[in-house]
Amino acid sequence: MAFESLTEKLSLILKRLRGQSRLTEANMDAMLQEVRAALLEADVNLKVVREFLNKIKQDAVGQQVFGTLNPSQTLVKIVRERLIELLGAEASLLTFEKSGPTFMMVAGLQGTGKTTSVAKLAKLFKEKQQKKVLLVGADIYRPAAIDQLETLAKEVEVAFYSNRSTTKVLDIIDEAKKLAEQEKYDVVLIDTAGRLSIDERLMEELELIGKHVSLKETLLVVDAMSGQDAYNVAKIFHERLNLTGLIMTKLDGDARGGAALSIRHLTGLAIKVVGIGEKIDDLEMFYPERMADRILGMGDVVTLIEKAKENIDEKESKRAIDKMMSGRFDLNDMLSQMRQVQKLGSLGGVLKMLPGMPKISEEQQAAAEREMRNFEAIINSMTPEERHNPDILRNSRKMRIAKGSGKSSADINRVIKKYEQTREMMRMLGGSKGKMPGGMGGFPFGR
Repeated sequence: MAFESLTEKLSLILKRLRGQSRLTEANMDAMLQEVRAALLEADVNLKVVREFLNKIKQDAVGQQVFGTLNPSQTLVKIVRERLIELLGAEASLLTFEKSGPTFMMVAGLQGTGKTTSVAKLAKLFKEKQQKKVLLVGADIYRPAAIDQLETLAKEVEVAFYSNRSTTKVLDIIDEAKKLAEQEKYDVVLIDTAGRLSIDERLMEELELIGKHVSLKETLLVVDAMSGQDAYNVAKIFHERLNLTGLIMTKLDGDARGGAALSIRHLTGLAIKVVGIGEKIDDLEMFYPERMADRILGMGDVVTLIEKAKENIDEKESKRAIDKMMSGRFDLNDMLSQMRQVQKLGSLGGVLKMLPGMPKISEEQQAAAEREMRNFEAIINSMTPEERHNPDILRNSRKMRIAKGSGKSSADINRVIKKYEQTREMMRMLGGSKGKMPGGMGGFPFGR
């Protein structure tokens, strides 16, 4: 995940700082040198790093942090505030026309995830904002790009338009505009041509589209893994197109994150949307405050709560939790809760949003997710009676379940053991009037 290395380094630096009884200019300078090295390693622009550290030191002096007892909390507060400022201070949301269709153009170089991002945006608008969306394939040079967008439009169940018989992009825009007005679409997302590098022909075409239709948003897709190149590209596009914002993709990869920390300061352009995975749902609005908290290892509970509200069936979860707390839950309930948790995304991604949770390696995450799949296959191979009353499972039944699920008898026993451990824990919590967070019961962490 982007910023992972930076988060680890900043957490260690601030942890050491908490061990200091007083903050002096000497240990402050030492800490800032470590922060500087961590930011540069994360590929943050050198100019941005210098200004960032200078502001932190000025704030520390202004707030009289030096010489006071336990200054680490104040300094963490200062670092957090400056990170938020660097990322954009406040969220810059996408805007829509008050009446009539809203036209948005999405531009970018090939390989940045532009076409996929257009489809992800369409799904986000459709499901979270109840917009009627039309996708327009305007890449007249790459038929495969038009085919890809049409396939994605079907996947997210929104309308699609293009005209493969013309080589004039403005004809496609005119036809799409008429269609949008006739069919009363709320949003028209135009996927434009991409190039391997910036060239004059690409820029002229994008400028023509911008002059031909009234664009509410002109968005550039940039790849978080491209590092310093991301803001060089953004700067050139912005000079020609007057961009309204950025879509930053691949923030789930091994990107060092420097582009996200530098691009707003260097270009003045806000990151409006971020891609956090390859799935069609893996797109979210960008909130500087939440990202700053993630970078500092403070989690992102707000986003996790939003995901839970969108994906978890509250009534089903409450019913299962009530059964768990009374010790009456069965394997059906355990499977239901596992599926609820899976809707929130990858295990590693969920843990990163919880403050103070331990980091798990990719191997551990893969093992946990593999175990969840095994659990599901095994439980699905049981009869309704066996799921409802696992105590009846004897060797003959286990052998049948193992054969039906393609697993071993040891795998079957592991599911039963995990179920019994969870049931016993729930009984203990219920007896002490404890509470279990919704959607987390029965989650098969570890062996």
